[in-house]
Amino acid sequence: MVTSLRLFCCLRLPGRTGLSERGNVVSQVVECVPNFSEGRNAEIVDALAVVVRSVPGAVLLDYTRDPDHHRAVVTFAGRPYAVAEVAFQMVRRASQLIDLRTHHGEHPRVGATDVVPFVPIRGVSMQDCVQLARMVGQRIGNELKIPVFLYEQAATTSERTQLEWIRKGGLKGLADRMASDPAWAPDFGPTHLHQTAGATVVGARWPLIAFNVNLKSRDLSVAKAIAKSVRQSSGGLPFVKAIGVELTSQQLVQVSMNLTNHEETPLHVVFAAVQREATARGVEVAGTEIVGLVPEQALMETAQQALCLTQFDGRQVLEARLDRPESREAIGRLGLSQPSKEVSPVSTKTGMAAGKTAESQGVTGGSVGAESAAFAAGLGMMVAKLNRAHGVGARLTEIRTRLHELAEADREAYAQVLQARKLPITHPDRPLQLSSNLLGAIETPLEIVKVSCELIPLLRGLLAQAKPELQPDLKMGLGLANAVIDGCLGMIEENMKIQPNQLLIASIRGRFSAVE
Repeated sequence: MVTSLRLFCCLRLPGRTGLSERGNVVSQVVECVPNFSEGRNAEIVDALAVVVRSVPGAVLLDYTRDPDHHRAVVTFAGRPYAVAEVAFQMVRRASQLIDLRTHHGEHPRVGATDVVPFVPIRGVSMQDCVQLARMVGQRIGNELKIPVFLYEQAATTSERTQLEWIRKGGLKGLADRMASDPAWAPDFGPTHLHQTAGATVVGARWPLIAFNVNLKSRDLSVAKAIAKSVRQSSGGLPFVKAIGVELTSQQLVQVSMNLTNHEETPLHVVFAAVQREATARGVEVAGTEIVGLVPEQALMETAQQALCLTQFDGRQVLEARLDRPESREAIGRLGLSQPSKEVSPVSTKTGMAAGKTAESQGVTGGSVGAESAAFAAGLGMMVAKLNRAHGVGARLTEIRTRLHELAEADREAYAQVLQARKLPITHPDRPLQLSSNLLGAIETPLEIVKVSCELIPLLRGLLAQAKPELQPDLKMGLGLANAVIDGCLGMIEENMKIQPNQLLIASIRGRFSAVE
């Protein structure tokens, strides 16, 4: 039985990501696994990976490229806002370096940055990742002019839930649907493909395993037949997606698969099914590979089955024992400083730089701004309902919900800044933590401004049609929204003054000027 797994890296189980905060693990971790349509130019893939290192609060875990698939997969993780910033900057860089007009590869694709999934790892919900996907998707569409389609958990329509449905027919198929069917307008960005970057699919999903089985054959029809027999959509194994591709450089064919739930359909079950189908067709397995990262538990399950272990659990893994808090403390990895106490996020200042707190619990300048804009959206919802403007009312409802979420995000961002500032000046992690946490204190008000900017034309549109007795309500809403924009822009400006990372400042300044 062939069981060679080419592992590029191993993602630790929840609770052991390797990211540290104040001597302990980071409380919130999101993973992002963008796929790029470039697998042959190492310099381009390296340049994309370098982007991760430019943003504090994110860590590069792995990146690989495949010349036959002509595709690269980059895996990184970190704080939610840092991960969102990296994802956007990588899409920007890919749009500058990759030209789909000259791209030819085995893997299906619709964009230079083909897909950008956000994955909850620790301390974040799937809904948190959905919000990140929508925030990044909106930036890609607005700032880079690349059409964005939301998929999986972030999808806005059932027709876009599955990635393969969006990719159906490749780049041309998507372009034709966008041109002929209003239902295929993108979620963000222009209604036509970007000339060189195509489109980008952004979403939120649970962890998956990219598992490939190479066959000692050059007959592509064999790989396609086996893929059809094992994938769920054709009546095969649950939670398995599969296609057959040709590996020209290796003179082999491959069954390329995504396992979306390894607990229900483990690796060894999938491998056994592919091997069984290959044997029935007189073809041998040449080897297997895992592309990108894999949950440690998936490998433990496979090892347990392959070795017929009767009594085995994660506590027998050496690294698991070393990563226990008591082990790390004994070894001295936690000896740099004592953990800071949790600080209630309270402030009446309009800028995080002031660093002063107020008696009102949970109040920050950004949260007050977001809630004020939410009140403005509520006034618009009332008028929309009376005017039976259901479409506008639905969008205002979404905006109000998003603003409530941003209010909470700003309170959390401020609390993180306070925690970083409480570290001793000589603490080696203080500059990095302060820079990373200030990013959230800048990103959140910036997002509040963007949402408020979308709110204003909706209110103005209602104002033009509203009865005289309803116009004062809308004018109050417009006044609130404008005040929120002015206040948040001031906060962003002040926080940029104390952001030590100049690369971040350069990036944010461009977006700040555009918003102004």
